[in-house]
Amino acid sequence: MALYLEHFGLNEPPFRITPHTDFFFEGAERGAMLEALAYAVLHDEGIVKVSGEVGSGKTMLCRMLMERLPPEVATIYLATPSLARDEILHAIADDLELELPERRTVALRELQEHLIKLYGAGRRVVILIDEAHVMPDDTLEQVRLLSNLESSRHKLLQIVLFGQPELDATLAKPSLRQLRDRITHSFRMRPLAAPEVAKYLAFRMRAAGYRGPDVFAPRAARRLARASGGLTRRINILADKALLAAYSEGSHAVTERHVRAAIDDSEFSAAPLGLAWRPAALLGLAVAFGVAVGLGVQRLVATPQASLVQAPVVAPAAKPAAVAAPGNAEELDTELEVQEEAEVIAEAEVEPAEVLLSQSQRRRLQSYATGGYKLLTERIAATRELLEQAPDQSYALELFVTDNPDPARMERFLVRARDLVPLSELFLIPVGNQRLRVIYGTFDNPQQAREAERRLPPKYQQAFRASARSFGELRKQM
Repeated sequence: MALYLEHFGLNEPPFRITPHTDFFFEGAERGAMLEALAYAVLHDEGIVKVSGEVGSGKTMLCRMLMERLPPEVATIYLATPSLARDEILHAIADDLELELPERRTVALRELQEHLIKLYGAGRRVVILIDEAHVMPDDTLEQVRLLSNLESSRHKLLQIVLFGQPELDATLAKPSLRQLRDRITHSFRMRPLAAPEVAKYLAFRMRAAGYRGPDVFAPRAARRLARASGGLTRRINILADKALLAAYSEGSHAVTERHVRAAIDDSEFSAAPLGLAWRPAALLGLAVAFGVAVGLGVQRLVATPQASLVQAPVVAPAAKPAAVAAPGNAEELDTELEVQEEAEVIAEAEVEPAEVLLSQSQRRRLQSYATGGYKLLTERIAATRELLEQAPDQSYALELFVTDNPDPARMERFLVRARDLVPLSELFLIPVGNQRLRVIYGTFDNPQQAREAERRLPPKYQQAFRASARSFGELRKQM
């Protein structure tokens, strides 16, 4: 149990790294992605893929999907995808309480007959495969065969693959092209941007029972965002350690100094943080370590590191700061702020972030008057976020370009569209001053975009001449 719960007025630890669906953050398009994923599972007949970096929140999304699906959907969760080709069949059968023979062809036939019975009883079966990037090629081929199981009119299994970006490289192999062609929807879990990290921290604190002003100062949240790379698992580890450092000082606010201490105590520190602040930072964790020993607690933080053991060694060196004149603390804070600014500039010079939108393009997005219409405002905001993130070589489907971008008209279009397609997949790009381009989805290549076109509602296929456009091209034409 975290030491700081009572200190911050929390009911439970806010930054556990194990998935807890009460702490699902719907910002950064996570909520929209969940809705689109549930829609794809319930209304489509292909394989769905969700990819993202380690610690980006894939397992949490998977757990949320399991909770979101209706009771008539039987979910089979496979957390050990390194199963051999025949083993995956029996793992599925075990969840369905079905005993299969050893012969593969007979086993497939009996599984199909059982699924037909379930379908006739109004039940659907969804297989969620976590860590799919480690699946052997033979097992992935078995997944393709499972996706072929069908009645006379309907697919009997829906399959969702969750994996790291290596999954995309695996599926790109020529030997797996048949499986790749069966993937009808691809979702990507992107890291959180800095403003989203601040919202995430506030959300998790309140979900854990905190009631009060934001605990993480803006500078602290920005520093934490940089060090974590926007990956939620790293955010949780650093936030937990930063809260512990603040608690050790009796502070009810997490400052940049506390975050620095947490970063220094973590193996994935994003950049060298200099030596001037390290003694003070280590002192904070050293104090926390002493408090923990006094309370008989054996496990301090989510990822204990050697620096906690060494902390008492450096504590005496930092001791004079504790008895210095009051003015010294203010001077130290000022010095840290100056150093922070210098580090930000240095980092920007050494590793400049890729800028995908120019200032004029951002202004064009901001200048489009949405008239306060809810759906239109949301989709324009989502469009800017997408254009800031999507690589030039990824693709979208252009549905149409209109010369009449009247906000009321576009809001009516979106109201009708949400009954036909996932609204989270529709984006609107201002072109010049009097035109608006409507695009659909994000895809790795033109082939995926064209496959998505064939799955559009018949009404859209008849009304629009959809075409695949790269995001590099879409940005240039703004």
